[in-house]
Amino acid sequence: MAHTLNVNTSAVSRRTALDSDAVHAARIELAACFQLAAQHGLEEGVCNHFSAVVPGHDDLFFVNPYGFAFSEVTASRLLICDFDGNVIEGDGSPEATAFYIHAQLHRAMPRVKAAFHTHMPNATALCLIEGPPLLWLGQTALKFYGRTAVDEHYNGLALDTSEGDRIAAAMGDADILFLKNHGVMVAGASIAEAWDDLYYLERAAEVQLKAMQSNRPLKPVPHDIAQRAYEQMRLGDKESARAHLDSGIRRLRDAGNRFEK
Repeated sequence: MAHTLNVNTSAVSRRTALDSDAVHAARIELAACFQLAAQHGLEEGVCNHFSAVVPGHDDLFFVNPYGFAFSEVTASRLLICDFDGNVIEGDGSPEATAFYIHAQLHRAMPRVKAAFHTHMPNATALCLIEGPPLLWLGQTALKFYGRTAVDEHYNGLALDTSEGDRIAAAMGDADILFLKNHGVMVAGASIAEAWDDLYYLERAAEVQLKAMQSNRPLKPVPHDIAQRAYEQMRLGDKESARAHLDSGIRRLRDAGNRFEK
């Protein structure tokens, strides 16, 4: 199901300022997200991918190398790529769809500092049904009120820049993109915010599906209450996301997980 990308590694020596404290910290945070996602069953084989803009280098991004499950991704295994397909640092190459989706997303949308793409089961299940994927039924779902977009036009694998551009355009100003017949893309202003949204999106999708399975009428939240709850949550979202990821990092360390190596 995966395709490798033919990359130009001649640019490996082009960058010399990629060992700053900020870059190292970002590596650790992103690696932690892979490990946490694996623990929660949010990956699919070796085919899903997370990326993050390299601090201080807006034309470079971290991405996982092809061939590794999320549980195998550590800080040192992350690749640094530019938008033209060059691996600037790291061993291996990204999976082709990872490059074409994430490079174009970061290029077109500078606000997106982290982009997480998964086929996580519950959120992806909502991409397989007609109509709006996420319904405004529960408090967790309201975290995403007014923040979602839907790509109705599945177009096969993203094996060129045009498909990456199309996905970026479909996302627009949203933070969550439901790719019908495919999966989800979560875009964040930071790694912590992307992780927080990814986790809670799957939880919201899970409880919605459970409610739908009851075959009883669903009870939506009225617009004015939904908007108010969304605004209340967004006031503390950045700090909550930071605390959420920090908690995950502590738990990984306490368990002896070697994601920082």
